[in-house]
Amino acid sequence: MIHASSHVQPADVAAHYDDLDHFYREVWGEHVHHGLWTERSQTVEQATRALIDEVAKLAHVGPGTPVCDVGCGYGGTARVLVRDYGARVTGLTISQAQQKYARELDPHSTNPVYLVRNWLENGLNSRSFHAVIVIESSEHMPDLRQFFSECARVLAPGGRLVICAWLSRQHPRAWERRFLLEPICREGRLEGMGTEGEYQQLAIDAGLRPVSFHDVSQAVKRTWTICAGRVARGLIQNPSYRQFLLHGTSFNRVFAWTLLRIRLAYGIGAMRYGILVAEKPGTAESG
Repeated sequence: MIHASSHVQPADVAAHYDDLDHFYREVWGEHVHHGLWTERSQTVEQATRALIDEVAKLAHVGPGTPVCDVGCGYGGTARVLVRDYGARVTGLTISQAQQKYARELDPHSTNPVYLVRNWLENGLNSRSFHAVIVIESSEHMPDLRQFFSECARVLAPGGRLVICAWLSRQHPRAWERRFLLEPICREGRLEGMGTEGEYQQLAIDAGLRPVSFHDVSQAVKRTWTICAGRVARGLIQNPSYRQFLLHGTSFNRVFAWTLLRIRLAYGIGAMRYGILVAEKPGTAESG
């Protein structure tokens, strides 16, 4: 497991996303996650949607499926699952700014529901969801064992957990740790990056049965080339970018510069992107 040089608290993660709220939406839009390029000709929007569709397929999401979206961000995935799949979605974010944006899009909607909560203290009912999806938020969790335990607890028997995670290669070199992976964790407010094997074992320890693992690193790494280009254009064209990134006082502005570090880590294979699917033993309940 790759760890940040200092322990990451939930308040640190919340501050990261609150501070970078405008910046994230400028660079990523409402979907703060990778795109999945299955064809070179796909647009960013198509690739982003492809990842959501892959998660929905693996999680067996359909009409009426109760879904928990852990780390829902601005609610982009949750809204797709409601609109196009007919699911009933509860999204959790630790960022007040993200919840505010999501609610303002449709202030009278009761589906999705957006909650500001720490996943490790989520207060949700046990066995209440048929699918738990986690798109790039497990890395922020200060206790991965408890994270998996909570996923297993809220899942109904037969329900599925689908995690899209930033991972490290099995045995990163010392210089990859020092100059790429550990700084990425520190600057991105990640508690750490695990490996495929560690995630599978944590799922087993939580009482879940791993179903599959998909290494899609090559299909998602283009995300960072595009993001770096958007930041570069913003620096040239937008004075507020230059003010924030070059002269701002918030520590979290450093994440803009680690985009290049992430792209390099993908390029040499030090950083991986995996989709883990696990199932809670038992018979699936009807929705």
